[in-house]
Formats: sequence, C-alpha cells, structure tokens
Amino acid sequence: MDDEPKIVLAIDIGGSHVKIMSSAGGEERKAPSGPDMNAAAMADMVEKLASGLHYDVIAMGYPGPVVHNHILSDPHNLAPGWTGFDFAQRFGKPVRIINDALMQAIGSYEGGRMLFLGLGTGLGAAMVVDNVAQPMELAHLPYRNGRTFEDYLGEVGLLKRGQAKWEKHVFAAVEQLSAALEPDYVMIGGGNVEVLKTLPPNARRGDNANAFKGGFALWLDKKLQT
Repeated sequence: MDDEPKIVLAIDIGGSHVKIMSSAGGEERKAPSGPDMNAAAMADMVEKLASGLHYDVIAMGYPGPVVHNHILSDPHNLAPGWTGFDFAQRFGKPVRIINDALMQAIGSYEGGRMLFLGLGTGLGAAMVVDNVAQPMELAHLPYRNGRTFEDYLGEVGLLKRGQAKWEKHVFAAVEQLSAALEPDYVMIGGGNVEVLKTLPPNARRGDNANAFKGGFALWLDKKLQT
C-alpha cells in the first residue's frame, strides 16, 4: 500500500494569495490572503478551495522559518497564530511543511549547487546542493544603510525606489550572495521576477508555478533530502 503513488495537495501560502494544486492534475486554485489571515482562516480557505478534490497527503509552503515540520515563528505579512497549529489534525491528512521559498526552490532545481531567491511580498531564499534542500533566512540580514536585503528587494523596496533602482539592488545582492555561497547558478523566482527586465550574470528566471512541483516532490521524489 505504501508503494502506491500518493495524490498530493500542494499549498503555497503567500502574502497576497493562498494557492493550491493537486498532483493528479487540474488548474491552480487561489484566494486572497493578507495581514488578517491566521492559520485557522487559511485552513478554512484551503478546505473551500479544495472542494471536490481527492488527495492523500498535503505539502505546505509557509512564508517563515520551519524546522523538522514545525513552524518557528509567525509570518511578517500575515496575522499571528501559526506556531503550534496542528494542520494534520485540522485537515485529517498527513502534512509536510517547509519554507515557501524552499518549496519553490525544490521545484526549480536543475542540478548542482543552486541558490534560489524569491522576489515577492518579501524575499525568500534557499539552496539546493546535490538534491539536499536547505532553507536560508537571508531576508532580514543587514544589506546596506542599516536596512535588510528584504527592505531593498521586497515589494516595499520596489514601490519605494522604482523599477530601475530596485533592479540595480537585485543585481548587487545576487553578486554579494553569490560571492559568499558560491552557487553554480542563481534561480530567481517569486512574482516580481517578471518585473526584472534583465537578469544578473549566472542567473536564471524561475516561475511561481514551480512551488507546486516542489510540493509534489516533498512526497514523491525519493532522491530529495530536506
């Protein structure tokens, strides 16, 4: 029974939307999230979005630190009430939770040493090295002028400084992080990758839809280590 392929429901929790997709196929389904959404409200929303879908297990990409399937702190862009929430009990299905950037990184991985940067409401980061996936909390490290990488590369930085200056900071941050982490290539994903007119050297353009591929891989890819 355990060898039978499981149908995975992948949940991508973002600062502006919650999105779901089934590994059995079909279209992405989504609904608005935002600063008033806590874990219970998200679960209710997913239950409505998944109406009519059959699934065996759940993979969840969470916008914050996760260690060994446990959420460590509430997200910056959503309501509090996430730590300690029992998603497996709420859904009645086995649940695997990882950082949302890591989930998209896994789905974007093309081998070797990959640094992933997700440009969205905030800044997500992860590395995958020879199929070993590691989340990285780079967003709140100091970048310049007493501010963080996320202050410059997140949605607020884009709106405050405009596209041209924001893109220069993306290039500078990629150069700085690449020098420290020595990836073979940098995958840039998240919703705002579409705003980039050009890509930094050694960078590739990702896609938000890869988050679902990463969620499916959490249950279905036996080579993957998280």
